[in-house]
Amino acid sequence: MPRDDKKDEWGWRPLCAWGLSALFFYYAFVQRVSPSVMVAELMRDFAVSAAILGNLSAFYLYAYAGLQLSVGVLMDRVGPRRLMSGATIVCAAGTVLFATSDALAGAYVGRLLIGAGAAFSWVGVLTVLTQWFPPGRFALFAGLTQAIGMAGAVFGQAPLAFVVDAIGWRGALHVVAASGAVLAVLIFLVVRDRPHAASRAVGVASSLRIVLRNLETWLNAAFGLAMTGPMLGFGALWAVPYLETIYGLDRADAAAFASLIFVGWGIGAPVIGFISDRIGRRKMPMLAGAAVATLSLVAVIYLPGLPLSVLGALVVIHGAAASSMVLSFASVREHNPPGMSGSAMGVVNTAVVGSGALFQPLIGFLLDINWTGELVAGARIYTPEAYRIAFTVLPAACAIGTAAVLAMRETYARQRA
Repeated sequence: MPRDDKKDEWGWRPLCAWGLSALFFYYAFVQRVSPSVMVAELMRDFAVSAAILGNLSAFYLYAYAGLQLSVGVLMDRVGPRRLMSGATIVCAAGTVLFATSDALAGAYVGRLLIGAGAAFSWVGVLTVLTQWFPPGRFALFAGLTQAIGMAGAVFGQAPLAFVVDAIGWRGALHVVAASGAVLAVLIFLVVRDRPHAASRAVGVASSLRIVLRNLETWLNAAFGLAMTGPMLGFGALWAVPYLETIYGLDRADAAAFASLIFVGWGIGAPVIGFISDRIGRRKMPMLAGAAVATLSLVAVIYLPGLPLSVLGALVVIHGAAASSMVLSFASVREHNPPGMSGSAMGVVNTAVVGSGALFQPLIGFLLDINWTGELVAGARIYTPEAYRIAFTVLPAACAIGTAAVLAMRETYARQRA
């Protein structure tokens, strides 16, 4: 039996299971960023302000972040196959509800269901990696998964904007929902749970107690939140209207430009994961990433009149550096007992996705405070100064993430016994 398990680690089924799980993460990212290319339509159709729109978008994140502790424990005890396939169906159903809602309440519930389903994507694919792949490849494949997720974020920007322009935001979301239903069937047919994996899990309360009492869990969670905040708070929602207003770009061009932050994440995550696995260190790449992410973001926000080419390069650099966030999952996994890896990663992912739930409405609130009263086609228009003030919270968070890394202990890429 041990020989069969070892053979299966690099057999076709584990690789296909990882690929489909990664596609679920891709799908979750399409859903996460899709409101950014519908801002004007959503403001108009639901007659809402920036703060309320930020809150509507963040309902996905409220559900996603709020479920992460439960998702981690369930992954340890039940396994990813049934959880991910069922969650994809929930995602698709929520998309249909959101697309057919005429009232804000229905849209809220739709986004909540989408987030609840998507909550199983990232920890689900990390659980597949934990169960079926060698520990020395964890950071690399986690980085590759992050790159696939960023491809979903890119698709949810410019390509989805073209679909929205062609068939409307409601029609575009119906296409997204149908894709989710197909993916759910494929996950159920291909993904398998490792038979002995669940038996290693301890009781729910005991698992969470051990994980939450570990200071390293909290430090990794703080780092993950800080690195993801700009991507979710800026790139996933407010970058498109910002670029339309400040640089005069049309929606498709602004969405394409905003997607550069996801391109940076997609490039950086597998490279940083590979380097970390190769050198057997987690802390040093995380610290370098945090420092570069902070400095590049400060330049993006506070250096006025940057040429678009320079601004684009800085956005890509920021995304690549911030993608060092992926190492927080490798680090927290190694800082906690093996049977609690899902719980530990769920805690970190609560903070990671919670960053969007925090920063999307917070930025919207700060924009509304500094709104001058200008309206175009029923949508609020904000000044460059209002955006600069609202975005101040993002480099501040990056600085906090840098401090968290400095306080961490190095794992040397070795699992705690």
